[in-house]
Amino acid sequence: MVPPSGFRLVEVETLELEIEKLIDGGDGLGRHDGIPVFVPRSAPGDRVRVRLTERKPGYGRGEIIELLVPGPDRREPPCPHFAECGGCDLQHLDEAAQLRHKSSAVWETLVRLSGLKLPPPRAIVAGDAWGWRLRTQVHTVTSEKDGIATVEVGYHARGSHRVVPVRRCPVLLPELERAVLGLEAALTPPAPQRIDLAVGDDGTLAAAPPAGGIEGGELVRSVAGYDLRFDARCFFQGHAGLLEELVEQVVGDWEGETACDLYGGVGLFALPLSARYAEVTLVESDRLAVRYARRNARLAGRDNVQVVGQAVQSWIREGLAEGVDRLVLDPPREGLGLLVRRLVLMRRPRRLTYVSCHPAALARDLADLAEAYEIESIALLDLFPQTGHMEVVAQLVLRAVDAQA
Repeated sequence: MVPPSGFRLVEVETLELEIEKLIDGGDGLGRHDGIPVFVPRSAPGDRVRVRLTERKPGYGRGEIIELLVPGPDRREPPCPHFAECGGCDLQHLDEAAQLRHKSSAVWETLVRLSGLKLPPPRAIVAGDAWGWRLRTQVHTVTSEKDGIATVEVGYHARGSHRVVPVRRCPVLLPELERAVLGLEAALTPPAPQRIDLAVGDDGTLAAAPPAGGIEGGELVRSVAGYDLRFDARCFFQGHAGLLEELVEQVVGDWEGETACDLYGGVGLFALPLSARYAEVTLVESDRLAVRYARRNARLAGRDNVQVVGQAVQSWIREGLAEGVDRLVLDPPREGLGLLVRRLVLMRRPRRLTYVSCHPAALARDLADLAEAYEIESIALLDLFPQTGHMEVVAQLVLRAVDAQA
């Protein structure tokens, strides 16, 4: 009798693996005696010696202790902090290979976990791979040398809360990188443990809390003809060069009377939707985002946008009317709750647009929504270069028989 895979890994400390492919999230997949072993920062085609760090009944995880043979797409990471910093996963692959491997991984996850026959991606969109990020979160650590306390600024190491001080961060927009690198000289103990920073179209910087001479305050990004105001405390999509493309993929050319934008933030999708639908309802639970969304709609002259400051799972019980023309969903990473999925299926919006950065959660939700909806198209956007993540935009349309029910 062959023992379960978990037992076959118990006495294994190190092993050699051939990395077959990347999985969603960016880890490489190899197999030991048929057992999947996931290895961060490996590349397809690598031959590696790995130390096991985790053993589960059906799989293991490991870390590279020696690169025996590099895969064909492997390169020297451009950032000197890549080995330690937890911010990036894929700098060891060239950009074309990153896009190819991670789009395949995302697609495989969607198909396998949804169990659906999905249309092939109608678009795989990429922008600048460096100097793209318009917002970041850094951490600080205070140390003492020769009786003098100093502050170091950086990012958490992969899988821990240890701060890795940085002297470069080439994924940031240049003005944001300069601000991050200047914090260390400007901060004095006691410094905030976490600082959020963001930059507007005109290069204006904001920090939360204010730090290193950078004040808090309002920033503006112009997207699809609308000025979106936000600050460093707000969620805002991070890739400065792909905001327009994301809005285009989400909003599209459809028109109608009523649209709802759930988890709507500061209005990235709701304002463009308001030019195509007579009435738009934006629902958002974060009070700061709600304040900015209302201001953005007012200053844009979009009096057909109603902003509701309420959690989606409570609003949707009474707020989502039967048969609205359009429903845009951009939930947090964990996807839609069961109640939200059930009420969407009960209320039957004519068209759904689902935006997700987590393919596994999206696959689960699509499998439920397929009860009444056809999946018309899927687009993949590389909003997170140098990482294992992609944004997915799925367009769904109510099946004719369900629309008549």
